[in-house]
Amino acid sequence: MPRAAPPALLLPLLGLAAAAAADCPSSTWVQFQDSCYIFLQEAIKVESIEDVRNQCTNHGADMISIHNEEENAFILDTLKKQWKDPADILLGMFFDTDDASFKWFDNSNMTFNKWSDQEDGEELVDTCAFLHTKTGDWKKGNCEVSSVEGTLCKAAIPYEKKYLSDNRILISALVIAGTVILTVLGAVVWFLYKRSLDSGFTTVFSTAHQSPYNDDCVLVVAEENEYDIQFN
Repeated sequence: MPRAAPPALLLPLLGLAAAAAADCPSSTWVQFQDSCYIFLQEAIKVESIEDVRNQCTNHGADMISIHNEEENAFILDTLKKQWKDPADILLGMFFDTDDASFKWFDNSNMTFNKWSDQEDGEELVDTCAFLHTKTGDWKKGNCEVSSVEGTLCKAAIPYEKKYLSDNRILISALVIAGTVILTVLGAVVWFLYKRSLDSGFTTVFSTAHQSPYNDDCVLVVAEENEYDIQFN
């Protein structure tokens, strides 16, 4: 019956699995795709959207930006299951009057929207966006808010974790695998060596028959035999 692997060999592998799951700053954050999210549930008094944004930047993040339907659905689902469920969440978006378009505070591209009140020619100066947590739609509102029920923040997984962690894990796994293989081979060689000692095994050279005569004696005996043959 094969023996179980020694615990010492399993511990490094378990450590790799734990390291792979530790991409977000702490357990209070939730990971989705390449980002980490945290909902600061404290209701605060604010004078502008910048006060709300500071809540996120103080945690090394920025206000939420949403880039596809899956991310929008994830936020709604997490708000219902894990976070306090306010009616509306302030999105990290502002209207840039220079080019008359909405932009994300985190400088990411505006690749997705879910407006429920899109109208042409409407006045959008000092307009911000809110996520309606019941429907998942976005709606426009005045940026001059006086209070918020909570702040949803988002932080990208650091570059070195996002792109290099897999390589580090692979290299570590290869090193561990090589160490295990060398250890096993060393154990096999040691086992064979001990077995040879216990069985009294000796080499061919050590068991070869040794002649009682040296080379000079053999030569003299050969000459005497040849002399006897000539005179007989």
